[in-house]
Amino acid sequence: MSAVAAARVEIHRPLAAEEAARANFYALLARLFHSGADGALLRSLAEAEPIEGDEALSRAWAELSLASAAMDADAAAEEYDAVFVGVGKAAVSIYAGYYTGAEAIDHPRVRLQADFAAFGLERRGMTEPEDHFATLFDVMRVLVAGGAGRGPAAIEEQKRFYEAYLESGAAKFFNAVMACAKANYYRKVAALGLAFVAIESESFELD
Repeated sequence: MSAVAAARVEIHRPLAAEEAARANFYALLARLFHSGADGALLRSLAEAEPIEGDEALSRAWAELSLASAAMDADAAAEEYDAVFVGVGKAAVSIYAGYYTGAEAIDHPRVRLQADFAAFGLERRGMTEPEDHFATLFDVMRVLVAGGAGRGPAAIEEQKRFYEAYLESGAAKFFNAVMACAKANYYRKVAALGLAFVAIESESFELD
């Protein structure tokens, strides 16, 4: 289930393999941080082929695949709630503003509302604040792959959104998950996310 829903995904040009892979990674992270992985997703990850290229990403992918083979949906849901929901204060905040020290007067949620409208994105059935990481990853998926009646965003637009909302907080978030005593499966998810955003940050620096 996507955190942000576009009216319809319309690809205006064939995506290069690298761009399709980026969109898929963002989609996966959005799904995994939206709620606990269900049985179908766990099976898909368990049966996934190894990926080649960046060593850290390849290793994290392999470890997540192995962990998914040993995980079940109920345990994944329980762990998600224990880490990101909890009773009272969550063990790990899943909101980007927490990691950027955002002040109320200049909170990213305010700017995100304007960006969502500019991108033609509609938040359907979501009560979570706009800076939920699942939402941010899903927006990046749309910017990379296209959607909401538009093609993929220019790399400059992708870079602007990434640097504004993900670059400074995503790595801190993933490291917090990996350090959380209540996390087990989600440590593997966070390791994958950390390896992926490291590649994204490096790539955007080169553009």
